[in-house]
Amino acid sequence: MRKVVKERGYVAPVLLDESGDVTGRVYGVWGPPTIYVVDRGGRLIGRAVGPRDWTTPTAKTFIRELLAQP
Repeated sequence: MRKVVKERGYVAPVLLDESGDVTGRVYGVWGPPTIYVVDRGGRLIGRAVGPRDWTTPTAKTFIRELLAQP
């Protein structure tokens, strides 16, 4: 997974929870792939199970709007 993060050039922090302690215990999800959206205060504000195309205009707008939040 670390190799994928590096190869794809992700700039946002990526949680590599290999043991499942954080994703399972804190967020209640055990099966990957799962996307968690966490706000600047560390609160879970969304999650999606399964692959997502983050290159679509809708996805890009979603990310821009999240980043614009204080």
